[in-house]
Amino acid sequence: MSQQIRISAKNLGEVALPDFCPRCFWVKLQLNNRLPFQIFPGIFSSIDSYTKRVVHRWFDKYGSPPPWLRDLGNLTGYMEPPHFSKYNILDHETNILLTGSPDAIFIRPDNSHLIVDYKTAKYTGAQDKLFPMYEAQLNAYALIGKQCGLEPISDLALVYMEPVTDEAAASSDEVHNADGFGMGFTANVHKVSLNLNIIPPLLAKTRAIYDLESPPARREGCNNCQLLEGLLEVARH
Repeated sequence: MSQQIRISAKNLGEVALPDFCPRCFWVKLQLNNRLPFQIFPGIFSSIDSYTKRVVHRWFDKYGSPPPWLRDLGNLTGYMEPPHFSKYNILDHETNILLTGSPDAIFIRPDNSHLIVDYKTAKYTGAQDKLFPMYEAQLNAYALIGKQCGLEPISDLALVYMEPVTDEAAASSDEVHNADGFGMGFTANVHKVSLNLNIIPPLLAKTRAIYDLESPPARREGCNNCQLLEGLLEVARH
């Protein structure tokens, strides 16, 4: 049996990107995604967490979703998403532990579940170059949920929280308060097809790349590979 790999739903989704680079992915897998010089701005996680609390507190008060989530359809409640330490499955074919935790799990009138992921980003719909990664991420959440007893799962959706930063918003007196200023967000709902069949090939490709004894060839034109080679050249001197 090959060594067990642990990978998050989002990182697995990278394999689905059209500009996926096997060499970069191999390096990330070998380093358990702990790359040097990488700093992820914490503000995005803070906004996502705040969005979750805003939605849940509205539900608690009014028993329904906030009006800006109307495009998600009829919802009767929500459940707190499980922590990734409990929301995971082991794929026995590849010996990969797939983990993750959705941003939101809503309940439909028929007691089915809608899995949602919030993205703080400008909304471009399916034209978003990262959409294939998000699609795989949500379907990975659904696959984990199905095997962890979260059934039935009826729908998946992305909710893009787009900051309102135009001149009209910046000029409004209402954004100011005694301690600073506020920023508004516009919600854009994008439905994602439920298709669990896209996950096994991504897991198989992950296993195949991880098991290589040396890094595979890079994708032609990969900027990260070019930067890495530049660093190695500097190190040689």
